[in-house]
Amino acid sequence: MKKIIKYSVLALFAFALTGCQLYKKYELPKDESPLVEEYAKALELQPDSTTLPYLGWKQIFQDTILQGYIETALANNKDLENARLNIDIANAQLKGAKLSYFPSVTFSPNGGSASYGGSHMNWSYTLPLAAAWEIDAFAKLLNKKRGAQVNVELMQDYEQAVHSQIVCGVASVYYSLVMLHQQLGLSKRTSEIWKEQVETMELLKNAGRTNEAAVVQSRANYYNIMSTIPTLENSINQLQNTLSLLLNVYPQEWAVTGDLTFTIPEEVVNGIPISYLATRPDVRALERSMAAAYYTTNSARTNFYPSIVISAQGGFTNLLGSIIKNPGDWFIQLAGSITAPIFSRGVNIATLEAAKAQQKLALHNFEYGVLTASADVSDALVAYNKGVEQNKYLQLQVDQLEKSVDYTNELFLYNQSTTYLEVLTARSSLLQAQLSCITNWHDRASALISLYQAVGGGR
Repeated sequence: MKKIIKYSVLALFAFALTGCQLYKKYELPKDESPLVEEYAKALELQPDSTTLPYLGWKQIFQDTILQGYIETALANNKDLENARLNIDIANAQLKGAKLSYFPSVTFSPNGGSASYGGSHMNWSYTLPLAAAWEIDAFAKLLNKKRGAQVNVELMQDYEQAVHSQIVCGVASVYYSLVMLHQQLGLSKRTSEIWKEQVETMELLKNAGRTNEAAVVQSRANYYNIMSTIPTLENSINQLQNTLSLLLNVYPQEWAVTGDLTFTIPEEVVNGIPISYLATRPDVRALERSMAAAYYTTNSARTNFYPSIVISAQGGFTNLLGSIIKNPGDWFIQLAGSITAPIFSRGVNIATLEAAKAQQKLALHNFEYGVLTASADVSDALVAYNKGVEQNKYLQLQVDQLEKSVDYTNELFLYNQSTTYLEVLTARSSLLQAQLSCITNWHDRASALISLYQAVGGGR
C-alpha cells in the first residue's frame, strides 16, 4: 500500500511538471508571425486620448440635429440591445465558471420498507447531505474560466462594433440627405434662372434678335432641369424612410442642416499608426478569438491529466449496515478519487488536434483582419485627402465658369457674334461644376465617416 501511494504521488508530481504550461495566461504569439510581432510592438506605445480612435462621436459630428438623431438611434436600436443582452449572457457563463471552484452540495433524502414472507414492515430512511470538490490540479477549471472571460470581452467588442455601425450609419444617411437637399435647392434655383432665360429668348425672338430654334432649345433646357427635381425628391423620400428605420420609428420627414462644415481632426492628414487598429472592435475580436482558441487548446490538453475529487457525505439515518435502528443516528463518510484517462478511443487526441488547428486558423484570421483593417484605413484616408485636393480645383472651376456665364450672356445680348449654344454650354457647365462641388463635399464627409469607423471610432 505504501508503494502504491508513493508511486501515485510521484506520478502526480510528474504530471504537474509537464502541465505547467496549462497555467500560463495567453500572450500574443509574436514568434509565430512577423505581423503579430509588429502589432504587439505597436500596442506597447502609449495611446493618446485626443487622437481620432479615442474621440467620442459628438466630438466628430457636432451638428446638433445629427446628434439628436444618433442619440435616438442608440436608444431605440434593437441590435444594440441584443448585443448588450449577449454581454449579460457571457457574464452569467463567466460567473458559472468562477463558481465551479466551489464544492457542489446536494441533499437527497430517501426512505423505504420491505416485507419478506409476511414479516413485519421495517421502515428505513436516510437524510444525506453530500458534497464533492474537484481540485483544479491541472488547470481544467482555470482554462474554462479564462475562456469564459475572453467570451465576455468578445461580446463587449461586438457591442462596440454595433454601436459604431449605428453612429456611422446614421451619419452617413444624414449627410446623404444634406447632399440631396443641396442638389434639390441648386436645381430649383437654376430652374428659375433658366425659366427667365426662356422668357428672355422669346423677347429677343420678337425683337428679331434670334430665331425659334433658340427659343425651343431654351425651353428644352428648362424642361430638362425640371425633370431632375422629381427624381431628387423621390431619392430624398427614400432616404427619409431609411433614416426612420435606423431610428426605429415610423416613416416621417426629418430636418437637416444647411451648414456644410464638419469637424476634421488634423492628425488624419498625416497617416494612421498601426496601434490605432487595436481600437477596432473587429480586430480586437479576432485577437480575443486567438486567446479563446489558446484556452480551448489548453482545455483539450487537460483531458490527458487525471481528475482529483474529494467527496464527503453525512446525515441522519436509521439504516446501519443491514440493521435498522430506531431511533436513527448520525453518520459521516469521506472519500477521495483520482480518475486518470487511459484509453478513450482517440477522442482526446482528436479533440486536441482539432483545437490546435483551430488555434492556427484563429492566427490566420487575425493576420488577414489586420491587413484588411489597414487597407480600410488607407482607402478612407486617401479618399479624404484626395477629396480635399479635388475640392480646391472644383471651387476654382466654379469661379471661372460663373465669369464665363456672365461674359457669354453679355456677348449674346449685345449681338457680339455669340450663339445661344455657347450660352447654353456655359450655363450647363456651371451647373455640373456646382453639382460636382456638392458631390465632393459628400464624398469627403463619407470618407471621414469611413475613416472614423475604420480606426474603431463611434464611442
